[in-house]
Amino acid sequence: QVQLVPSGGGLVQAGGSLRLSCAASGSGFNAMRWYRQAPGKQREFVAYISSDGVTNYADSVKGRFNISRDNAKNTVSLQMNSLKPEDTAVYYCNAEVWRFGIRRDYWGQGTQVTVSS
Repeated sequence: QVQLVPSGGGLVQAGGSLRLSCAASGSGFNAMRWYRQAPGKQREFVAYISSDGVTNYADSVKGRFNISRDNAKNTVSLQMNSLKPEDTAVYYCNAEVWRFGIRRDYWGQGTQVTVSS
C-alpha cells in the first residue's frame, strides 16, 4: 500500500521560507507534484518533478519555490522562499504510479502553511 507522509509547514511571516517534504512508501514513482488548497478555493497545481528531474511550476510560485526529489529515499520536497500571504493554504504532495499501463495517483494528507502579513 502506497502512503505519502508529509512533514514541514507551519506559520511564517511574509518574506520568510519554509520547506515541505513528503516521504513515500513503496517504489516505482513517476512524476511527483505539490498542490495546494486555500480556504474557499479549489485545489491548484503548484509544482511538478518528473522521475528524471524535469520540473515545472505554477506561474504564481515560479522563481520562489523549488521542487526536488530523492529517488533513493522516495522523497519529494518543496522549498518555499519569499513567501506571501496568498501562499497560505493546505499543501498536498502527490505521486504518480504506472502499473500495467494504468496511472494511479496517491495523495498525502496535507500540511498547513500559513503566511502572516
